[in-house]
Amino acid sequence: MLKRLDRIRFRGQRRDEFLDLAESPNTSDTECADEALAKPRLSIREPEELREAGPGSFSAALQDDSRTDLNEVKGHLEIALLEKHFLQEELRKLKEESNVDAMRQELEKERLRRIELEQKVNDALRARLEDSPSQTPKAPPSKDTLSDIFLKWLYDRFGVYIEDFRFQPEESTVEPEEPLSGKRLTENMRRLKRGFKPVTNFMRNLSALSSWYSVYTSAIAFIFYMYAAWHGWTIPMLLFLAILRLSLNYLISRGWRIQWSIVPEVSEPVEPPKEDLTVSEKFQLVLDVAQKAQNLFGRMANILEKIKNLFMWVQPELTQKLYVGLWVAFISSCLLPYKLLGFIMAIYAGIKFFIIGFIFKSCPKLRQRFDTPYVIWTNLPTDLQLKERNSAAMSRRVTVGNRGSLSAAAPLGGGRDEDGGRFYSTKRGAFHEVFNLPESERPLTVCENGWRCCLINRDKKTPSDYIRNGVLYVTENYLCFESSSSRSGSTKRNKVIKLLDIQEIQKYKVLSVLPGSGMGISIATPSTLKPMVFGAMMHRDEAFDAIFSQYNKILVSFNAET
Repeated sequence: MLKRLDRIRFRGQRRDEFLDLAESPNTSDTECADEALAKPRLSIREPEELREAGPGSFSAALQDDSRTDLNEVKGHLEIALLEKHFLQEELRKLKEESNVDAMRQELEKERLRRIELEQKVNDALRARLEDSPSQTPKAPPSKDTLSDIFLKWLYDRFGVYIEDFRFQPEESTVEPEEPLSGKRLTENMRRLKRGFKPVTNFMRNLSALSSWYSVYTSAIAFIFYMYAAWHGWTIPMLLFLAILRLSLNYLISRGWRIQWSIVPEVSEPVEPPKEDLTVSEKFQLVLDVAQKAQNLFGRMANILEKIKNLFMWVQPELTQKLYVGLWVAFISSCLLPYKLLGFIMAIYAGIKFFIIGFIFKSCPKLRQRFDTPYVIWTNLPTDLQLKERNSAAMSRRVTVGNRGSLSAAAPLGGGRDEDGGRFYSTKRGAFHEVFNLPESERPLTVCENGWRCCLINRDKKTPSDYIRNGVLYVTENYLCFESSSSRSGSTKRNKVIKLLDIQEIQKYKVLSVLPGSGMGISIATPSTLKPMVFGAMMHRDEAFDAIFSQYNKILVSFNAET
């Protein structure tokens, strides 16, 4: 009886489970497992209910259970068949979408086709190779002549070189332009300086050799050169010196320490590259590099313009000397034998370099009068100087037309240079008349047009006297400031400072807030309580070097006299 009750209880559990699966066919396995664990707890109460119902109800329950079990099994079979059909449909759809089998078949067909084509190509090549020997004997035998053999050998030997002479259109390569960069500009300027260093060292050694900086070295070089020139060995000697220099450079590149120079080299301090720079330091760096580039380009432009003006007869009296010299050299080369002509040129070059050059460097006045190449080069004007002369001549003509009195004063005044015929004047008349100086006082060559600046006299309190705009000049003995606010040519606002009265001269920065090293020059004299400042000067460094060098020159000459 108890076994039958257990069987009924188990069937009840299975029925509940099948009912739950039938009601929710889409539930997951975990959910079904959870429900299966929860159902047995409820089925424990069923035997108690059956005991309370009695034996009649128990038999009826057994019949109902058998009937319901069959129905449940049928339902579950139908559900399983439906799920199987559904899964088969899903599998068929997946196979249709992927087409794996069809792709495998197509790949296999393509592989077989490729193998067949490779086999056909190999068969065709093999057949061609087999047919070629059989066809060659059938051709009529050709006898190569001697010329054909020679041409064939010539082509095999030199054909590669002949191909190099084939004309081809030249390929034009456009170099990419780099963007503007302060760091790149500074690096290029340093590279340019390092590239020019061997040339500058060579020129400095030659200058020291001709100036007899080292007496023993210059004497030995002069004796050797004159001996080689006397025996006609000048060109072999120069070639030997070039070979010797290359040999020394080879040893230096191999690690040898060979340092020889007539002039002792001054070690320049190498500034380490700064990475963390402030805005003012970067601005000052760009200004320094731009100033160096400006000066370098200016010197190169002056050289090229002087050469152009020399050949274009801008100064006829200078070009005439070159013209006569070329005619003399041409006639000498036509009449004299080359051996004698080379001997004369070598002897003259040695005497000019070692003796005449030394005399001219030691006596500047003799050089200015008798050194023809130096006179021609120094007196050659640049395009900028020609433009300034033309503008000065035009302004002088206007001034002469407005003031008839100046027409007689200009030729008679002492402001005309006796050597060059130059009339030194300012905007308000002759230079010596404006500043009440002797006629011999003229602006130096570096400041013929003066430096525009403003004079800051800190001893004055009124604004009109505190700051004055004008032009600054430097002569052999004086420092002259011409105020632009002087009325009707009055010289009350002009300033004349004797160079010997200067107690201190230094570069000055008017406003410390602005970047850079400043644009002013501070000059202290006994007549002023506070140093005078010439500020807002664009070419401050050039003006400072000129004033300081002239001041030292006057001071040395004064000390020598006393």
